[in-house]
Amino acid sequence: MVKPIELGLVLEGEDAKEFFRNEKNPVVSKKLVGMFKRAKKYMRKTGFKLEFYNSRL
Repeated sequence: MVKPIELGLVLEGEDAKEFFRNEKNPVVSKKLVGMFKRAKKYMRKTGFKLEFYNSRL
């Protein structure tokens, strides 16, 4: 019988440190905010629903 593959991410060393630094102090650029606004407009036009999406963008 085949064993299911467990998906996961293992970060070590500097990669792990950088991940946790970014989690504590996320940086959001104007370019990123613009990308989310464009995505929101596209989602409305296509009728795509993202249930956990709740933003003031």
